[in-house]
Parts: sequence; structure tokens; C-alpha cells
Amino acid sequence: MPWEPERYEAWFDTPEGRFALDQEIRLLQNVLAGWPRRKRKMLEIGCGTGLFLEQMYQMGLDVTGIDSSSKMIMAARKRFGNRADLHIGNGENMGYSDNEFDYACIWSVLEFSKDPEAMLVEAARVAEKGLLIGFLNKHSLYYTMDIRKAESTLSKGNWFTWCEMKDLIKRATGFHPTMARSVLPGPMKTWKSTGIASMLNSKIFPPSVGAFVAVRVDFINMKPMNPLFAWKTEPGLG
Repeated sequence: MPWEPERYEAWFDTPEGRFALDQEIRLLQNVLAGWPRRKRKMLEIGCGTGLFLEQMYQMGLDVTGIDSSSKMIMAARKRFGNRADLHIGNGENMGYSDNEFDYACIWSVLEFSKDPEAMLVEAARVAEKGLLIGFLNKHSLYYTMDIRKAESTLSKGNWFTWCEMKDLIKRATGFHPTMARSVLPGPMKTWKSTGIASMLNSKIFPPSVGAFVAVRVDFINMKPMNPLFAWKTEPGLG
């Protein structure tokens, strides 16, 4: 994460940030609903302060987090205590074994990675059953109206379109996305908890519409597109 922990958390204390967080959590729950979670291990790559790792923990997953920032990991340890295994490390080159986790999550991190494809390849290596990817949509009104011309940390990130992300996932993992959804179709000034705008921004949309997109990639019961990843398919599952 390119932010300081205090600044990162402070954004979610603003009215717009709180509203956006609520919608991202709903999206996370929606996309994760199709995965078994009891006694399943989830690794979040670029876990930051553990804000979303906490949500996955509350959904029943055994969670591990890795982040390149020691300050972020310190903040995450303060949040979790001994409920999560947290480490400082590089998401493009992790020391975990092949298939060490059931799932891996990369949530708002690929935009700030020096090599997003390498990070996805590494995530696919350590996750046996699937990936969860959250990213900022370059074709959204939020990017066009709020970010594109701004001088901010977000504006310096490498935002993706839905088509670009689909291609990146296929190249890096050998699999097509299983499902994808988005939230927050309006510009940031409409991210409010009251009024007509709230009704619109509280819905879940197809991936090309909203400011934030979540993608689930299932490895089990799916045929890989790249023979390099043929080991992902269990015997008898095609």
C-alpha cells in the first residue's frame, strides 16, 4: 500500500469513505458467497491495516496477511491480535509453498504493483482453489470526474478497465474469471447514505459499471487455458 496507515484509515472515517467501505464490504460478501469458508485458509496479499482481512475473518475464513509496509503490518497486528498470521513481504515473490492456501485475495493492490502480472502469477501459485481480485475501474465516472486530473496517490496508480483485467487474469493464471461485480457507479459526490443517489450507489452492477470491481477466479472444476497451470485441476474434474 502506498499510504501511511493513519491516512488510509482516515479516508474511511469521512462520509464518502464510510459509504464506499460499506459498499465494498457488501461486494466482498456477494462475491465470496460461492466459496466454502469454514476451516479454509485465505491469504490477503497487500493486506494493509487488515480492514478487509477482518471482514474475511468474520465470514469464517482462517486468515493470513502479507504487506510490504512494516507500518501497515504493525497496524494490522494491533487490529487482529493473535487472530491472524501477519508478515512483511513482497507480493511478487512470496516464500509460501505451492498451494499453501485455499484462496488468495488481492484487494486494491494491483494498481500500485510494479509488476501486477507477476503478483497474480504468484498468487495463483500459492492458492489451490481460487483468487479474489478487487480493482479500481478506469472506465468509471469516479475515475473520469474525480481522479483523472487530480494530484493524489490514487491518480498515480495504474487503473485497469474490465477488459484489461480479464486479459491480465487469463495471462497470469490460465483461467477466465468465474464471476465479477461492481459497486459505486456514480462520482464521489453521490456517495451518500441518503437520497436517490444512495439507492443507486447501494446496488451491485456488472463489472464495467462501478468504480470498484471484485472478480472471483475459481481453479476447482474449471479447465485451465494455459497448460502451465494444469496442476490446478484435480483428477476427474476435467
